[in-house]
Amino acid sequence: MGFLILRWKKKIIDRRLEILEAEGIQFQCNVEIGKKITVEALEKKYDAVVLATGATIKREMPIPGADLEGVVQAMDFLPHNNKAVDQQHERDPKYLAKDRHVIVIGGGDTGSDCIGTSNRHGAKSVTNFEILPKPAEGRTEEHPWPYWPFKLKTSSSHEEGSHREWSILTKAFVGDDKGHVKALKTVEVQWKKIPGERPRLIEKEGSEKEWPCDLALLALGFTGPEKSLPEQFGLIFDDRGNIKGENDYQTNKKNIFTAGDCRRGQSLIVWAISEGREAAHQVDAYLMGSSVLPQKNMAGDLVAE
Repeated sequence: MGFLILRWKKKIIDRRLEILEAEGIQFQCNVEIGKKITVEALEKKYDAVVLATGATIKREMPIPGADLEGVVQAMDFLPHNNKAVDQQHERDPKYLAKDRHVIVIGGGDTGSDCIGTSNRHGAKSVTNFEILPKPAEGRTEEHPWPYWPFKLKTSSSHEEGSHREWSILTKAFVGDDKGHVKALKTVEVQWKKIPGERPRLIEKEGSEKEWPCDLALLALGFTGPEKSLPEQFGLIFDDRGNIKGENDYQTNKKNIFTAGDCRRGQSLIVWAISEGREAAHQVDAYLMGSSVLPQKNMAGDLVAE
């Protein structure tokens, strides 16, 4: 339901699964709803269904050269690397950063993971692009306590080796005669604040630059959940493209619930945990008429009704 570049050790996950199985939960892997089992059969067999499919549609870059070889989504690059390290498959050379000039577009946790992985592959250079301005090192007047402080974050991956650029916009990918990316064209930008409106992006005249690049990793986040499964259930979406779930986590079909990133949009694992607990309470109340499962109150504390 949620995604954060925080790698739990597998033994911790295995231990948690053992606890859940001991409590009576049955896990069925490699089951694709709509293929191995129909949504009709699922609704007929179960009194309530919770969709927690995450936000998995990767954000694209609709600019010239985006279809060149060597322009790779971070969430294709990282899982492939993990499976190669675990010897689940052979490493595909197109996902190998060794001896390449790597540019990671996106300054979040996923981008940080791409930087660390590229360094361990033996990349020739690693550069990180972020379209937003460089954050301050401490809390500013714009983000007073208790609001979240947008401070400069330097991860262990950054410390392994990378060059970071802020306020930079990629305008095009440049390819060689074999259809492989060889460079990126960029322009510097600034954000103009307008009272009552969202900040406006303005390109700086004369700041165009071309960067050598053999592997461009797109760490741009996700735009929402896959649409096929919710559509098979006959569910509706909100104006952001997420599965529409009310405060009780019910969709437009009362026996179908939704929780996590597919309901609220891309977020952190702590929100996934919170959403899962809230959804469990609401499903229990729907099935039993009431629930004693813990639930957040308006102050954010867990209480039992």
